[in-house]
Formats: sequence, structure tokens, C-alpha cells
Amino acid sequence: MEAFRKAAEAGDAAAVEALLADDVVFHSPVAFKPYAGKPLTAAILRAVLRVFEDFHYVRAMSSPDGRNHSLVFRTIVQGKQIEGCDFLHLNDDGLIDDLTVMVRPLSGAQALAEAMAEQFPRIQQEVAAG
Repeated sequence: MEAFRKAAEAGDAAAVEALLADDVVFHSPVAFKPYAGKPLTAAILRAVLRVFEDFHYVRAMSSPDGRNHSLVFRTIVQGKQIEGCDFLHLNDDGLIDDLTVMVRPLSGAQALAEAMAEQFPRIQQEVAAG
């Protein structure tokens, strides 16, 4: 999904949000429970853009039907190098209705969990402000 890739690499939160379906479900690499809905997912992704440094994709794969995409990325969080993958599923309207993120190594996942925990009060404020 080239539009998502370009928006994420550019740090364009508004463009990323425009690609999300209203009923999108976000599966975090560091939280057990998925997050549902566009307002919450968009707020989480804005926070991710704030904590990621030198974020860039290194590989992209798509299913033949164009509904499933995998984007491998590299970034730095709190001085830890992270390699990860965004798994995107598109609905009938071409919007992202499922986004799963996985990261490695463990030290990077721990740094990401810490950085996102610091962001969560702001995420909650943004969702409440609507």
C-alpha cells in the first residue's frame, strides 16, 4: 500500500488517518488487547510517529488480490534499533480495516512499550477531545 508507506515515512499523520476505515482494529506489538476504532487507532499512530526516529520501510509485499500488505520497517526508539512489520488488510472501499504491528528484538519492543506508555495520557486526551 504505497499511500500508507509514503504517509508513514513522511510522518504525515493526517494522511495516515485518511487511510483508516472507521471500524479499523489495531493490534499493538506490545499490548495484548486490540484497539478498535479510527479515533483511537489514529491517536496511537500519531504517538508512534512521535516516538519513532529515522523510520523507513525496507521491503513491501502484497497479496495478489491487493487486500493484504506487509511492510517491513526499521526505526530507532530510545536509542534501540527496531525492525518490524506492518500487516495491513484493506476493506472493500480500499481503507485499512486491520493493522497488526510486530517488532523485534525484545530490547526494542521493551523500549517501544516504555515510550508508548509515556504517550498514553496524550493519546487518551486526543481521543476524548474527538
